[in-house]
Amino acid sequence: MPCSDKQYYGYKYVNCHPANPQQNKSSVVATGMLVDIETGYPLTFCDMTLLTAVRTAATSAITAKYLAIPNTSKIGFIGVGAQAEFQVLWLSSVFDIDTIKYFDIDQKAMDKFARNCQGKFKNLIACKNAFEVTQDVDILTTAINEKKKIHLVEYDWIKNNEKLFINAIGGDCPGKTEMDPEIVKNSRIVVEFFPQTRAEGEIQNLEHDPEYTELWELVQGKIAGRTDQDKIILFDSVGFALADFAVMKMVYEQGLGSELEVLPDMPDPKDLYAAMK
Repeated sequence: MPCSDKQYYGYKYVNCHPANPQQNKSSVVATGMLVDIETGYPLTFCDMTLLTAVRTAATSAITAKYLAIPNTSKIGFIGVGAQAEFQVLWLSSVFDIDTIKYFDIDQKAMDKFARNCQGKFKNLIACKNAFEVTQDVDILTTAINEKKKIHLVEYDWIKNNEKLFINAIGGDCPGKTEMDPEIVKNSRIVVEFFPQTRAEGEIQNLEHDPEYTELWELVQGKIAGRTDQDKIILFDSVGFALADFAVMKMVYEQGLGSELEVLPDMPDPKDLYAAMK
């Protein structure tokens, strides 16, 4: 892909290990590399764990800008692990948020989230369960690490909230979903890239392909964002590699990080053996 006066290859390795926090390790682990196409030489090695959190939240905020109600002020979170505060930060850059409702089965995560958000919003409401979070919010974000198909949110809980925007970011691989399929069937669906989402997102639970909009179509104005006819809208986000590539380009082109020698120093490029001496 062309970028400035160079062309790059981008590589990213990301995985999710829900049991990692028991070993004091992050459940999402990601690394990335940018390579000069012309020479094959690596340009950047990145810890993509933090960058993935940033670009995920930024993507959610961009999507919400087009699909949530303009006067959004109340947001809810089911699952307040490592991603939650990034979502708060970026959603707050788009909307004037005064109320945050949240719930997690892990009390430590609840305490951590409260500590990081304390004093920044008018109402910070710790809920007793997921159902409470879903009531009277404009944006509902879901993000947990259960690698199975569950009903984190039931359609009956939200069916009367016709202006709800659901930011579903937890379902991100085959066999891992969070929504009651009835929600998916009764929502306007927006995805990043349909073939990937069909295999990894909430829509993998549907028997037939749904009608959908891809995010780029909203950004380029090819398809309208929220309209008066829209009711519940579901952003079925799974994470898109092109976004990670863009973040790595930004890191490299802005000169972030530090120099690191990773290839052997060879005065004679044909004498690799000498590098062992």
